[in-house]
Amino acid sequence: MPRQLVLLLTVLLTGSALADEVHVAVAANFTAPFKAIAPAFEQATGHKLVASFGATGQFYAQINNGAPFDLLLAADSSTPARLEREGQAVADSRFTYAIGSLVLWSATAGYLDGSDAALKAGQFKHLAIANPKAAPYGLAATQVLAKLGLSEATQGKRVEGQSITQTYQFIATGNAELGFVALSQVYKDGQLNSGSAWIVPSALYEPIKQDAVLLKRGEHNPAAAALMDYLKGAQATRIIRAYGYTQ
Repeated sequence: MPRQLVLLLTVLLTGSALADEVHVAVAANFTAPFKAIAPAFEQATGHKLVASFGATGQFYAQINNGAPFDLLLAADSSTPARLEREGQAVADSRFTYAIGSLVLWSATAGYLDGSDAALKAGQFKHLAIANPKAAPYGLAATQVLAKLGLSEATQGKRVEGQSITQTYQFIATGNAELGFVALSQVYKDGQLNSGSAWIVPSALYEPIKQDAVLLKRGEHNPAAAALMDYLKGAQATRIIRAYGYTQ
C-alpha cells in the first residue's frame, strides 16, 4: 500500500476514534443561540452534537425515565440542582451558562413603544405568558405583573402557553396582541427581529439563572466534557450575549 494512502487512512481512523457524539437537552428559550453554537463547536472539536429542544420540566421527567441525554442546558437553576441531589447528574458539574432576559413583545410594529405603557393601558384582549409553574419565564412574567400592580387587571386576559415556544407562537400568530417571552426569541445583535417590544428591567423579576449540568450518562463522554468547556469559552460567550443573555 502506498505510504501516502497509509498516512491518510491513519489520519481518518484517528479522527474517527477521537470524535464522539453528545446528546444534549436544551431549554426551548436557548434554541437560537444553541443552533449558532453547535456548528462552531463541531468544527472546533470534531465532536458531533445531537440536540433536543423543549421544556425543562419535561426534560426532567424524561431523564428520570432513562432518556439518553448526556447534558442538560436548563431554563432554570433548580432543575439541575435537583438532578444532582437525586443522583441523576454528576456532582459539582453545574454552572450558569446564561442569565435570561424577559421581554414584553408584540408581533405588530409600533404596538409597544419601548415602555410598559400599552401593558398599563390594558387596551388588549389577550396577554400571553408561559405557564408559571413549568416555565421560569412565565414565573418571571407573573413577578413583573405583581410589581406593576397589574396581576388582577390582567388575570382574565392571560393565555398560558405550556412552554415559552408555544407562548411565542400565540403572539406571532396574532392570537395574543402581546406577551412575555425570552428576549433571545426576538432579538439578536442589539436588534429586534420583528414587531415591537419593551425589554423588562431586570429589577422587576428574580434573575433567570440558566444552569448546565453533566448527566450521569455523559460522565465519561469526552464530547460532553468538551461541550461543557466550550460553553464557558470566549466564542460561545459572544454568541450567547448576541442573543441578549448575560453571564
